[in-house]
Amino acid sequence: MYLYNICATMEALEKAPAPGGNTLVLLTSEELKKGVTIPDLEHIIHHTPSAQDSHTCKAEFRHDDLCGTIVTPRRTKDGAPIAFGYLLTENWAVLCDDTGTVRSAVQHLQKGKSLRVLGVGGFFCELLEWLTMKDLHHLQRLEDEMDQMEERVLSGELDQFNSHMNTLRKEIIRWLRYYTQLDDMVCEFQENENALFNDSELRMLHMVEKRIGRLNSEAQALREYSIQLRELFQAEIDIRQNKIMKILTIVTTVFLPLSLVVGWYGMNFVNMPELTWKYGYPAIIIISTLIVALCLWIMKKKKFW
Repeated sequence: MYLYNICATMEALEKAPAPGGNTLVLLTSEELKKGVTIPDLEHIIHHTPSAQDSHTCKAEFRHDDLCGTIVTPRRTKDGAPIAFGYLLTENWAVLCDDTGTVRSAVQHLQKGKSLRVLGVGGFFCELLEWLTMKDLHHLQRLEDEMDQMEERVLSGELDQFNSHMNTLRKEIIRWLRYYTQLDDMVCEFQENENALFNDSELRMLHMVEKRIGRLNSEAQALREYSIQLRELFQAEIDIRQNKIMKILTIVTTVFLPLSLVVGWYGMNFVNMPELTWKYGYPAIIIISTLIVALCLWIMKKKKFW
């Protein structure tokens, strides 16, 4: 468990703070299950959602606190999902995090600029901004990857497209769902039912909402781009199939007169003079060759290929 004084420097605390200050409590799901004794927080700390039980981004106002969960599409190096539960009161911010993400955010705030608003709400706004700080770069990376796929499709490289595209599509959908839920959560914050946020913090929440809205628009544009890319891939498949069918049609058309000749002289009637003619066989060969040449010349003239 870690304790921090919510101030401009996010000072780390070694013991429970004095009453009246704003304090951040970081703990894990195991510590939350075992129970933590903190003065002035004992009666509500059990309302903090566990990180292990986090599945969506949501917020729930209670009588004198605000609790909920945040689940991001990101994962740690070990593949664990980055998710945490939170509980906010007038003077306390309790965060249940098993991945160390929130502690990294606190360290970033310690090294970076000072908090604009020295309060629980201001800290949480800074945390939300930190969570979405590098998302635009990630979305840009996804777009670059899709651009490369488009170039490969246009150059005729269609192998492994579907598996790669499905992976990208699922990731885009995860980000789009994340921003939608995050936007709903911030809108819930702005309702401010228990007056937890002051006017400055509400303005900060409005800025966060606008940023999330822009990211949501970017994710939506990527989703539409993925649909267009799949349509382009299907169009290239259709073009390739049309070329194959065109070749088969040409071959069939060229050899159709030859099939007529074979069927005609395959009847073997007794009175067919060509059957006993000395030059019958070479004549059929020459006629068949001329027929093939004539068909090819006609198709070339008509620009059938």
